[in-house]
Amino acid sequence: MNIHTIILAAGKGTRMNTNLPKVMQPLGGKTIISHVIDTAQKVSDHITLVAGYKKEVLKQFIGASYPNVSTVDQDEQLGTGHAVKQASHLIAPNQKILILYGDVPLISEATIQALISETTDCCLLSMLPDDPTPYGKVIKDSSGHAIKITEQKDASDEERKIPEVFTGIMTVNGEMLVTALDEINNNNAASEYYLTDLVEILSLKGVKINCIQANPDEVVGANNKQELHQLESILRNMKSEQLLDQGITLMDASRVDLRGEVSAGKDCSIDVNVILEGKITLGENVTIKSNVILCDVTIGDNSVIEAFSHLSSAVVGSNCSIGPYARLREGSEIGNNAKIGNFVETKKTKLGEGAKANHLAYLGDADIGDNANIGAGTITCNYDGTNKHKTTVGENSFIGTNSSLVAPVNIGKGAYVGAGSVITKDVPDESLAVARGKQVIKEDWAKNKK
Repeated sequence: MNIHTIILAAGKGTRMNTNLPKVMQPLGGKTIISHVIDTAQKVSDHITLVAGYKKEVLKQFIGASYPNVSTVDQDEQLGTGHAVKQASHLIAPNQKILILYGDVPLISEATIQALISETTDCCLLSMLPDDPTPYGKVIKDSSGHAIKITEQKDASDEERKIPEVFTGIMTVNGEMLVTALDEINNNNAASEYYLTDLVEILSLKGVKINCIQANPDEVVGANNKQELHQLESILRNMKSEQLLDQGITLMDASRVDLRGEVSAGKDCSIDVNVILEGKITLGENVTIKSNVILCDVTIGDNSVIEAFSHLSSAVVGSNCSIGPYARLREGSEIGNNAKIGNFVETKKTKLGEGAKANHLAYLGDADIGDNANIGAGTITCNYDGTNKHKTTVGENSFIGTNSSLVAPVNIGKGAYVGAGSVITKDVPDESLAVARGKQVIKEDWAKNKK
């Protein structure tokens, strides 16, 4: 089936009080329009976006993020029918056209699949909201087919009592759509070209128009920051349900933000105020404590991420302990049974199996061998002001407290570095390196000073 999705995204969003197009407001870690396009891409052969307000900003974003999405302009805001017509030259007769809205980001793939699976030439996505007042009413014939959509401002008193309303989302045969767009007029209270008039136009031509019901939460839009906040809450609940469906234990589903994709084994648990971004892979029995941020991270079986830790583009092995207050930056690879303690930062560093950095260390551009011990306050001095350099610490080595390893430098296997040393030369295997000033004691110095 050739599905062509047209996304209407030309609105101003004046009540958002923003310098950006409305559809570029942030929601769940990405823009509103990104949610719509990402879902549409799962079902569509072609996507066209209708841009209007601050169109150059929006089109630049689309071009950079979604180069396969076509864009057309709606320079005058003359209604949804007028917006779709701007894309009519891109519609092929054999296509099924899916109409989506750039400010309705929570529509699910499953709902869209149900809509496009209908074999009729036109199918509407309707709903039964708690308050149908603001929406266009679905008028049906005795057979249950939609024959007309009447906007609230144009509806009669009897029509306003109808509980089933139109979401604006629909599918329609491409050839029929192009023809019918020319028949839409603006003889209504708003003097706009309503896309909803399409229903009556097609019905009068004998087209049988079916409706399928939507979950009202999926078709909530946002015109101001209050409504955007409501969307954020709905999205958070939806994403938390996905985690629960995987069998992940959530201490409080309302205080976990899933902004990416999570794949998890059995018996994983996530505490409160955790943010999950990008692609997250958890093994079995992984524990994520409170106030943790994970972004593009893989964590092995039985590992614990302690509170207030931040992991980004990192790999953690099995049976590891990370944190609290640890920061694992891009390129960090933590081996099995290793430990990264409180206030330890790593970047482009491999920590071998069973190795430990328990406190207050910075390990950048380093390769730490198995079972090595990195003392508190240790720093790999990896940057000379121009270039980055590597530090290698051999297996079973011991780096004393408050040491500085000035890269490039190699610490051999089983070697020791005395506390407080500044190491600038390679240390052979099984050696002891001490590089610090000799301690001098002057007795009675303080008394004489006074």
